[in-house]
Amino acid sequence: MRILHTSDWHLGKSLENFSRMEEQEKFLEDFVQIVEENNVDLVIIAGDVYDSSNPPAKAEMLFYSTLKRLSSGERVILVIAGNHDNPERLSAASPLAYEHGVILLGTPKSIVHKGDFGKFKILDSGEGYLEIEIKGEKAVIIALPYPSEKRLNEIFTEEMEEGKRQKSYSERIGEIFKRLSEKYRDDTINIAVSHIFVSGGEEAGSERPIQLGGSFAVEIRHLPQKAQYIALGHLHRPQKVSSTLNAYYSGSALQYSKSEINHSKCAYLVDIKAGTSPIVKEVYFKNYKPIEIFKCDNIDEAIEICKEYQDKNIWAYFEIKTDSPLPPSKIKEMKQILPNIVEIKPILPEDEAQVEDYEITEKSMLELFEEFYLKERGVTPSQDLIDLFVSIVKEEDEEDETFEA
Repeated sequence: MRILHTSDWHLGKSLENFSRMEEQEKFLEDFVQIVEENNVDLVIIAGDVYDSSNPPAKAEMLFYSTLKRLSSGERVILVIAGNHDNPERLSAASPLAYEHGVILLGTPKSIVHKGDFGKFKILDSGEGYLEIEIKGEKAVIIALPYPSEKRLNEIFTEEMEEGKRQKSYSERIGEIFKRLSEKYRDDTINIAVSHIFVSGGEEAGSERPIQLGGSFAVEIRHLPQKAQYIALGHLHRPQKVSSTLNAYYSGSALQYSKSEINHSKCAYLVDIKAGTSPIVKEVYFKNYKPIEIFKCDNIDEAIEICKEYQDKNIWAYFEIKTDSPLPPSKIKEMKQILPNIVEIKPILPEDEAQVEDYEITEKSMLELFEEFYLKERGVTPSQDLIDLFVSIVKEEDEEDETFEA
């Protein structure tokens, strides 16, 4: 069986309010071609299809049209929800999707319908697992969509003994994997799919954290030890996270922040048979609009760089050394020459040794608040709460300015 493992498409995601939709369209066009050229039997999308629980209509249209082209009755597509996705919304199309070879799983307790769907059969299923037959080959798949604390509590109900309910997040994930691994057999291909943070995984900087102080991190020893391949989502840097298990993060589809400019993006092509180790190969994606960071000694140097790159399709960040505020006329000139400038950051002499401190802007404070709220509550803050937070920050700034005056 040939599998293509991908994740973290983040459809609808922007870069500092600049839309990435055009790049995402190009990526999906190429992704369909990759699947077809490699005769893939099973496509696994390991979570974070969208960038928010309420994605724009165009992002949803892109996703569904891509699923239709990918399936075409020739292969199976398995999709699980990530921490950015709304699980109910993602899986809402399930009744229509099965006939097209698409399986959409929103929560850890999802159950797939059994049956013969033409090019494939679902032979067995239950909460968190399915046995599938594709072109005569059978695979048992453990599927654990993003397991928030709330969703874990729904699994570890009051009927279970107190000891189990008081175990750590990682231990409870381990209990689920251990129980579901009992479905694995020697005559089947045994796979696991999940959207979690595994201890030791290297973050890229653009992920929205799903762990707080390590409490939501899953230890490698709690992953399904009998799985031949573990397809993971959440971290944006492609990587293998274990020396003993075939556990891989496929990474994000695009470079979603300037911290990822040195990351090559890929999917994993996996050839696998029952009872054997998989053969795993990277399939690299194009970088449709590279992110560039320019560090300049003065504003005139920055303008010359704009002229040099004006015909290139890039996202640009500028850090410009200066002794005084940058002239608005010069900034306007830069943006006229190079429209896709994401940020122009003046670096004053006293700031050169403290560049990181300078980055704490009102916007980054808001991002930190949203991330903290999500980690604490498991959901993104409402717009009313965001507005309240922004107003408080502004009031604090005004009080500071009054005090300094």
